[in-house]
Amino acid sequence: MGPCTLKSILEAHDSELSSSSHPQARPGEPPVKMPFSKLQKNDAYFSRYQVKYKRRRQGKTDYYARKRLVTQAKNKYNAPKYRLVVRFTNKDIVAQIVHSEIGGDKVFMAAYAHELKPYGITHGLTNWSAAYATGLLLARRVLKKLELDEDFVGVEEADGEFSLTEAAEVDGEERRPFKVFLDVGLTRTSTGARVFGAMKGVSDGGVFVPHSENRFPGYDIEGKELDAETLRKYIFGGHVAEYMETLADDDEERYKSQFSGYIDDDIEADGLEELYQDAHKQIREDPWKKEESDNKKSKDEWKAESKKYRSTKLSKAEKEERVQKKIAELKA
Repeated sequence: MGPCTLKSILEAHDSELSSSSHPQARPGEPPVKMPFSKLQKNDAYFSRYQVKYKRRRQGKTDYYARKRLVTQAKNKYNAPKYRLVVRFTNKDIVAQIVHSEIGGDKVFMAAYAHELKPYGITHGLTNWSAAYATGLLLARRVLKKLELDEDFVGVEEADGEFSLTEAAEVDGEERRPFKVFLDVGLTRTSTGARVFGAMKGVSDGGVFVPHSENRFPGYDIEGKELDAETLRKYIFGGHVAEYMETLADDDEERYKSQFSGYIDDDIEADGLEELYQDAHKQIREDPWKKEESDNKKSKDEWKAESKKYRSTKLSKAEKEERVQKKIAELKA
């Protein structure tokens, strides 16, 4: 037997550990379970598991925020708590005033960016300026429905200044404005986000939306001050006009490709501000303006069209006669 060195002792100890801690299963037997390995998710775990709400599982609803937006003060009894719900799709903006009930949410009023076309806004329907115009359209619609459109005018000419809708005197009495709370959903509430453009439009339209100026484009974090000129520029599409001019100078081919719709309709960078100003004016005049199109069919035309494909009902005698004709054809 050789000398008993520290190295030989350690090697012998390691071999003992490896043989004892990793027992091999015999052929035909189930695998040997390791010691000290506890089964965490057993039958008891799954039988007591409570699934989250469906829309949480789908990642569609932030219930932490929803709880606070929906909960109404108990001293207001059954008064609905209205939310300004703003959502963006690839080609449209959805702005709705919603309140919750036991059976689900009820939409009180809605406006969409594609409804801006009759007012002259036919392109860039998802940008900041379109979001403002959609919010303005929603505000004027809801106030007209409540017959408060003449009492709460809001900001008639947008100047980019921070303002909140205040109480007005109606028939010799003080009347508080219609109040809604902004519901951003899962949108990132970064400074200058489009969702705040829609909120600004609703606020300027004469509806009271509690908010601060911190998230508008042009707000200086260090100076804690809002640059009204920058905000006004965004309201009237100034940022789009600047980009159009820059792109036209730097890369004309890309400009023609990216702004082909503007070029076809003879819309230039210089005319964007006037275009949005006219649209805001028209929205205030008539928030329910319909798009005039020669291609749309009248009610009588649709009736005549549907009759082409409508099969007439046969009587019993006619059905029997048709059967006899088919039998005769088969025999022939």
